[in-house]
Amino acid sequence: LRWIVVRNDGEPDSMIKLVGLKSLFSKQLPKMPRAYIARLVFDRRHTSLAILNDNPDVKDSDEEIIGGICYRAFPEMRFAEIAFCAVNASHQVKGYGTKLMNLLKKIGAETGIEYFITYADNYAIGYFKKQGFAKNISMPKGRYFGLIKDYDGGTPMECYVHPSIDFTRVPEMLQAQRNFILAQVSRVAKSRIVYEPLSLSRSNQAAARALAIPGIAQAGWTLADLTTASGQGKEADRQKSALKTTLLAMLRKIEEQQFAWPFREPVDLTEVPDYLQVVTTPIDLSTMEKRIRADLYRSKQMAFADLMLMVNNCKLYNDDGSPYMECATSLERYVKNL
Repeated sequence: LRWIVVRNDGEPDSMIKLVGLKSLFSKQLPKMPRAYIARLVFDRRHTSLAILNDNPDVKDSDEEIIGGICYRAFPEMRFAEIAFCAVNASHQVKGYGTKLMNLLKKIGAETGIEYFITYADNYAIGYFKKQGFAKNISMPKGRYFGLIKDYDGGTPMECYVHPSIDFTRVPEMLQAQRNFILAQVSRVAKSRIVYEPLSLSRSNQAAARALAIPGIAQAGWTLADLTTASGQGKEADRQKSALKTTLLAMLRKIEEQQFAWPFREPVDLTEVPDYLQVVTTPIDLSTMEKRIRADLYRSKQMAFADLMLMVNNCKLYNDDGSPYMECATSLERYVKNL
């Protein structure tokens, strides 16, 4: 992999890369007018950052460009506006979006950019949040007012670029910090010490002795609890805990996907009062999380059934071609690959 910064300088190689970026943005941002994309990508005031595939078989083709960001810098005001950001569909969910944004922040820090600002639609808000953007604009309004325009349906988001951070090394820095903290904890922690378990006999004598340990009764333990703390009851608890952990992790991964935004919370009946007349069994991700924590799912299949119910509810209520239908189709495809 390699990356380049390209502008409309009239050079043939630059024009080839800009045409490829225009094609990428048009494919991955279908709601954006193609003429508008072309105008900004080829505008001499805009700059584009691209990650390229080094494979010689795809050189100078659309497949050479893995991902790209088009932005316009305002050096005198020390901020830049991100116009487009996209990753080729065949390379998504591989970390290229984060790598692309970290490269842009590094370039911004090296060129005196203090803030990046963008307008994100509902599909992109989650991505920009993960990259350090926030909905609260802390940059003084006088610095950007009149230089960028408002976009209907877009949410303004901002990211501060610290001048002394090498953003391309953020993963390594976080890992070094983690290793340091774990090393310090291990010096005083006793969690690695394994003690022999209590031997609970049929006569309950060992359980009674365990109950006499200060704090055991106060913590809510009973003689019956201690007696059944080994054997089948203990194994069942382990299996239940493992299932809960697995399902919660699965739910977190789904919530991180771009298509998950319509499913995160229950449908607002004040906005769609006829929803329950069409959908008789509503379900959403937050309701599923409550069910998982309450141990209402006894198997993965039960959770998958609720996910497919979520998909079918969305398809039942919404029209073909709507953004909600696209999200339902993406969720269905994602669930089938789990």
